[in-house]
Amino acid sequence: MKILGIETSCDETAAAVVTDDGEILSNVVRSQLEEHAPYGGIVPEIAARAHVSALDHIIADAMTEAGTSFDELDAIAVTGGPGLIGGVIVGVMTAKAIAAARNLPFLAVNHLEGHALTARLTDGIEFPYLLLLVSGGHTQLLIVEGVGKYSRLGTTIDDAIGEGFDKTAKMLGLAYPGGPAVEKAAMEGNSGKYPLPRPLKGREGCDFSFSGLKTAVRTTIEKCPAGALLEADIADICAEFQAAVADVVGDRVSHALIEFKSRHPIGDTLVVSGGVAANTAIRSTLSDIADSQNIQFIAPPHNLCTDNAAMIAWAGIERLKLGLTDQLDFAPRPRWPLDPEAPAAPFAGVKA
Repeated sequence: MKILGIETSCDETAAAVVTDDGEILSNVVRSQLEEHAPYGGIVPEIAARAHVSALDHIIADAMTEAGTSFDELDAIAVTGGPGLIGGVIVGVMTAKAIAAARNLPFLAVNHLEGHALTARLTDGIEFPYLLLLVSGGHTQLLIVEGVGKYSRLGTTIDDAIGEGFDKTAKMLGLAYPGGPAVEKAAMEGNSGKYPLPRPLKGREGCDFSFSGLKTAVRTTIEKCPAGALLEADIADICAEFQAAVADVVGDRVSHALIEFKSRHPIGDTLVVSGGVAANTAIRSTLSDIADSQNIQFIAPPHNLCTDNAAMIAWAGIERLKLGLTDQLDFAPRPRWPLDPEAPAAPFAGVKA
């Protein structure tokens, strides 16, 4: 089985061809960093226009790299949401057109499910497992029990981890995207010089909060004399911010593991996925927790943590095997929770 996957939910235009035995024949990604860097963040209209301009070429490159033709495909999978709706529409309409023209099954994939199932592509793990999904727009802890079967244990009550990294970088005058920039600066810093809070650490539950941490970074910067924020200070603040995030993540994941094991005593795998999963400090913290609990820890390769189409193609394969195809009247979705039954996140008005 061979599937073309398409991903356009945010600021990467991507296409990939993947087989049902887990072989990635191609995985082409075009980043829009140059278009959005002057604004310090993603501009939805610019992103949508860039997808329109690039997608046909990216698909052609992916098919050429894979050495395959449309006649050899078994289905078309595309991110149907959640995401910036303009970009999602571009991908969905393109996938529908190919599916209709070639009379192929059409699969609308939840972008988050793509991240959730990546470890099955890379490591062939079995259900169930505990997933930490961390990206620019999402921070969630979920029990993955099967394709389409997710139980959310915790989520952010305000900002996502990735947003915290981006905003911290912007306040410190670092490059966009913020995650890599903060991590690079942190390598030269002292994590104890500018103490920052660990929001919700030690409290019950598995939810996250990062707005207070972001505010504390701003307050710390404002306390420095005007124009006197030296490169060493920036590195120290980044090191402390990253350490605070890793501490909070470790605490929340430890709570989630208790709940996971109570529901699935034989469950023995912790997975991290999403763009922020590329952060070395977070990976190290999770690896240490997994070792202490004598469970397996899986973090996909960096290029499969950030947005990509290989994960969408693989999720499409998983769904096609179960007969979970979609009709061509599928409507793109700006929001699409993995666990629709999960309660709303608690009120965000908590102190750090």
